[in-house]
Amino acid sequence: MTKQLKSVGVLVLGIAMVLAGCAGGNGTTPAGETPAAPEPAPEQSAAETPAEEPKEETVEPFAVSLRHIQIGEAQKFRKAILDDVVAATEAEIPGLTFELDGVEDQVNRFTKLPAEMAAGNPPKIFDLFGGTGDALKYAAAGRLLDLTPILAELGIGDKFLNLSQFTLDGKVYGLPIGGNTEGFYYNQAMFEQYGIAPPKTWEELEAAAETLKSNGVTPFAMGSKGAWVPLMMVNTMIGRYAGPESINGFLSGSAKWNSPEVVAAFAKYKEWVDKGYFTKGELGLEYADMLNQFVTGKAGMMFDGSWRSSVFKDPEQAFDLTGKVGYFNMPAVPNGVGDQSFVNGNYGNGYGFSADLTENELKAVKAFIKNLYNDEMQLRGLLEDGVLPSMKLSDDALAKVEDPIVKEVMNLMKTAGGAFSHFDSVVQSDVYKESEAQIQKLIAGQASPEDVGEAMQKVQDTANASQQ
Repeated sequence: MTKQLKSVGVLVLGIAMVLAGCAGGNGTTPAGETPAAPEPAPEQSAAETPAEEPKEETVEPFAVSLRHIQIGEAQKFRKAILDDVVAATEAEIPGLTFELDGVEDQVNRFTKLPAEMAAGNPPKIFDLFGGTGDALKYAAAGRLLDLTPILAELGIGDKFLNLSQFTLDGKVYGLPIGGNTEGFYYNQAMFEQYGIAPPKTWEELEAAAETLKSNGVTPFAMGSKGAWVPLMMVNTMIGRYAGPESINGFLSGSAKWNSPEVVAAFAKYKEWVDKGYFTKGELGLEYADMLNQFVTGKAGMMFDGSWRSSVFKDPEQAFDLTGKVGYFNMPAVPNGVGDQSFVNGNYGNGYGFSADLTENELKAVKAFIKNLYNDEMQLRGLLEDGVLPSMKLSDDALAKVEDPIVKEVMNLMKTAGGAFSHFDSVVQSDVYKESEAQIQKLIAGQASPEDVGEAMQKVQDTANASQQ
């Protein structure tokens, strides 16, 4: 017998012995007796039953593009808030990674986003400006996600103060991150040095400018290389000279750019240019240069948005001017139209979302909205960065505000007769682009106030006619 056959024999013998052992005590069954059924094995308790190893769920990683404009030192507080929202959302949604793309505001608004919208490939989440020329135009083209059901699902649909600049046909297509107003910041120590009180009238404002100029100080810091910067002041002058209703009137046709009242606003700005009230060489200076002129004491006042307030509590940005800056609204103009207590007020800058989302991307968008648009983040934006809330906050939350500039801004808005928007959130894109070209021509002496009014109205008529 071979070795292999011997092995098989041993194996068979072993199996037979095991079977015999299972038959009875002596391995046999007496004749005529039925073999006893084997006793069932005792059931194992749950504790004794081996637990199945949990199967790890396979999570497919996915990325969501996020375009933001929080770049540079002045935006560091807002960027920190965004970073925390991103981190919380990534932790909440398995597999999610955000791809952040920081772009300068004007480049995003007027160059990158329009091209992406035209091609149908915007980022999934992106900084979005409200109004006719931006959010409402993109919504009408079907590029923006309808947020109405999401707001209802999250229970925050009635929490926003003003969604008009993002609402089309009753549906919401974007969410403002905060509100803002624009006015004059002033160097408190310099005003005290030259005996200047914060102006409450137009005459006092121009007297303050003359006093500063006579002492070798530029009255108003300005950087007009980006035309939107001087247009902030021009917009408020129009609201004063032509009345708060004029801003929306350009689109409806009830107000005209070449009307005497609007031309008077351009004329006053040109008068201040000619008197040397603005930074010399302003057309070659950026927005950041304007701030530098002010914080280094080369200018006594600066017309800017309420979002700038956080700079003046940060020694790394305000230097010796930290905690020494005040704020006042543009005073009423003599013989101005309408309620002169109105302020410019906007809820026009925030986030939009692509209409083209996968199921996972939609989950990420919902979580992003939930984590950003809540009481905690709104209050944090107000306390850390001076961004006025776009959502309703309780009196207890607002009572936590200690920054004197923010408190002054909120008090002025509370006592105002109302608010008018910046015209760039109302008029068509072509009209706004023309306003940028015309204000720079006005500053350079290449166009008169009347020329500017006529050029603006011509483009406005064309834009209005194309929408009929």
